[in-house]
This record gives sequence, structure tokens and C-alpha cells, in this order.
Amino acid sequence: MIPSLLALSDVMGTGWHAAVSARVREGGTVVVVGDGAVGLSGVLAAAQLGAGRIIAMSRHADRQALAREFGATDVVAERGDEGVEAVKELTDGIGADSVLECVGTQDSVVQALRSARPGGMVGWVGVPHVTELPQEHMFWRNVGPAGGVAPVRAYLPDLLARVLDGSMDPGRVFDLTLPLEEAAEGYAAMDERRAIKSLLRP
Repeated sequence: MIPSLLALSDVMGTGWHAAVSARVREGGTVVVVGDGAVGLSGVLAAAQLGAGRIIAMSRHADRQALAREFGATDVVAERGDEGVEAVKELTDGIGADSVLECVGTQDSVVQALRSARPGGMVGWVGVPHVTELPQEHMFWRNVGPAGGVAPVRAYLPDLLARVLDGSMDPGRVFDLTLPLEEAAEGYAAMDERRAIKSLLRP
């Protein structure tokens, strides 16, 4: 249970904040942009909050598999125009009710805004590296971004109860365990996409 408890201190709380900020609701359609530990936690959060359809955007087979195990109903590997078109094809040309932006780059933020339906919400938790927000994807389509730094402590009582009763197992994002003295290798493995999330043990 230690990996799941550890996940609650960071990535799971952040993914949960993305889902709450995007107003994920029972039966709604959700797109998750980003297949790192936060994005995968966002998939799990959307499933826990009752989303009816969860589209994970991922190009890595191992992460796609975990996304499906966490509750993703569909996987889109394309990016840019092709990615937006794939999302629209899955949503009858409309877009998603809620989009979780879990990366923070200019491209991923634009991808998230364009994947939302008119009136949709984007939960933005990716650390921003954005020069400007494209108003044509927001103002004229009534798409709103919300989110920011996750108030993880506020979510802990609920998330801890879900882990303790077996409702969810967010610790599965840790797919590499190393001794503390190999912390540099843990970071390198994540950077090179050889690991989703590294767990260090003393």
C-alpha cells in the first residue's frame, strides 16, 4: 500500500485537482492530455468521479495499457489537428465536456482547449510553459480554463479513504523502484520515458 499512499502526496492529488477543476461529472465525457503519472492519475480520478467516457491521449503502449486499467474507454495517439479530429470523431463532432491538461506546454494547452466542447471546462494542472492563451479557443467557444497548483491536502481525506477501502490503487503509476542513492537514475528513466514514475527506497 506504500506506493498508493505515496501517490496521494503528489500525483494523485494533482490529477484529482485537474478533474475537479474541469468539472468532471457523472456520465460526462472526459479527455486527458498527458500520459505521465499526473495524467494517468487524472484518468483514475475521472473514473472515480463517474465519467461515462474517458479518452486518454497517449503514444506509449505501456501507458495506454495502464490508462485503460485505470478506466480509459478510448485512447488517441495523434496530436495537433489529427488529435483534435480524433477526439471529435469519438464525440460526434462536439468535443469533450471536461478536458484535463496535465503537461503544461504551449501545444498541450492548445490541444486541451481545442478538444473541449463549446461550454466545456479545461482543468489545467500542467506546470505552465505557455507564452499566450489562444482566445479563439476560449472566448468565442465559452471554454474556460481552471486549476493551478493542486491543494492536495484538501483532497487527502477523501483520497485516503478510497485507497484504504480498495476503491483505487494509484500507486500503480510507480513502475520503477530504486534505492535512494540511485535517485539520478530514477529521474533519467522518467525523462527518457523508460519509467512512468520512480519510487526511491532508503
